[in-house]
Amino acid sequence: PQITMSDPRHPVLSSREVDVIELMAAGDANRSIARKLSISEGTVKTHITHILRKLNASNRAEAVAYWLRR
Repeated sequence: PQITMSDPRHPVLSSREVDVIELMAAGDANRSIARKLSISEGTVKTHITHILRKLNASNRAEAVAYWLRR
């Protein structure tokens, strides 16, 4: 089992999830996020799924809105 540490920038999200949501908030598409973080697009989608679940967001826009408000 993989243990992920929470990021001091957010108590619920892992540091990689924070990296992903920050790029989402900057307007990056999944392909761009994948390229910038040197991960696959599938991995980006998995991180986004986890972010949505953890933030109880229905979609990407809602998660980004939450992130920018906090």
